[in-house]
Amino acid sequence: MILGNINHLGLIPYLPEKIKQSIEYIKDNVNNNTPVGRYDIDGDNMFFIVSDSTSRYIHDANPEYHEKYIDVQIVLVGQEGMAVSTLPPYTKVLDNKLVENDIAFIETPKEETLLILHPNDFIVFLPNEVHKPLCAIDNNIETVRKVVVKIALDYL
Repeated sequence: MILGNINHLGLIPYLPEKIKQSIEYIKDNVNNNTPVGRYDIDGDNMFFIVSDSTSRYIHDANPEYHEKYIDVQIVLVGQEGMAVSTLPPYTKVLDNKLVENDIAFIETPKEETLLILHPNDFIVFLPNEVHKPLCAIDNNIETVRKVVVKIALDYL
């Protein structure tokens, strides 16, 4: 997992080039007026989804992980709580859609940490890194506008 801000990529000189390019592409081409939806950068190798989503109470959500795609999640508007675990997804699988959608939901692990992402912050999740997006901060439910870039692992 890598945490940063799109306006300060120089602080992360070790960021893989394709991930850096995807963040720069979003910074240069996506704004608050970009319609919600999926956009291809390089077909299924690299694409992004713009969404306006409502945050949820942390206990109402299940963590997820992916196997084939890297997630680059960028907050545009609002604040997003992102619960993370540094352990492998070893808890009970609740909904396995890895084959068709590269996502599986699991029971919340005992070891979970809540990070707060502000506008222009991003977080990168590599395959098998457990994360629970769109968690409410201080129990305040709000709309979060964000971009999720999906990068095929073998595209790096």
